Amino acid sequence: MDSAALRRVKPGWQLKDADARMADGAEQAEAKAAEKLQVLHMAEQIAAFQDKLYAGKQHKLLIILQGMDTSGKDGTVRAVFGQIHPLGARTAAFRAPSVAEQEHDYLWRVHREVPGSGEVVIFNRSHYEDVLVGRVHQRIGQAECERRYAQIRDFERMLAETGTVILKFFLHISRQEQKTRLEERLADPDKHWKFDPQDLLERAHWDSYQRAYEKALSATDADHAPWYVIPADSKTRRNLAVARIVLEKLASLKLRYPPGNPDFRQLKVE
Repeated sequence: MDSAALRRVKPGWQLKDADARMADGAEQAEAKAAEKLQVLHMAEQIAAFQDKLYAGKQHKLLIILQGMDTSGKDGTVRAVFGQIHPLGARTAAFRAPSVAEQEHDYLWRVHREVPGSGEVVIFNRSHYEDVLVGRVHQRIGQAECERRYAQIRDFERMLAETGTVILKFFLHISRQEQKTRLEERLADPDKHWKFDPQDLLERAHWDSYQRAYEKALSATDADHAPWYVIPADSKTRRNLAVARIVLEKLASLKLRYPPGNPDFRQLKVE
């Protein structure tokens, strides 16, 4: 799978043009096992780059994961970023805003979580929820929706101009695959903790969410904050696609450990 072939959102792009599956169809057990090994190897490489990023403190990396329920945001974090040392990396999950958060602008809680120098931060959902959910449930009108797109573009441009590398991933799952995964959670008592009845209510708005995502991705894609549509019906291929893009971006930064202090050569450990 060549990462260059993965869909980057372009002008005129439509979500219906993107397949939630990879082109070669059904998975085989042997192929899945090989893909898991590839992801593990890439995750180890990502961790090695992150160590240099943390030591050098010359860059900041923000990963944004968006997608419908069960699209695999948590699974992507575990598989792709699970080898990273907790020092210098963290995940921020954005749920329904608290009372205190509602008393501020919607980006207030988001800005507090962006990465500092040398840090990797993964957003499990993000500021896009404040447009997507609001629009689908008609809490905001079209004018406010467009205003928020403009604010998000300005926000992400400011982050990029102050040293943050931004990668945004839409984990594109099909309606049928979501049904399968929700049924699996209901059938397995050990997965009941993952199931939220609210997911069924949100599923009823599937078409509205698809249109909202299509608009959001098209309105906020930029070279400094690109959106990638990742086919997510296959968990292993989803992880492989995300890992490949992240790895290529980290490699492009030419990360190095800081030079040693020459004075240290005079020191002796007794």
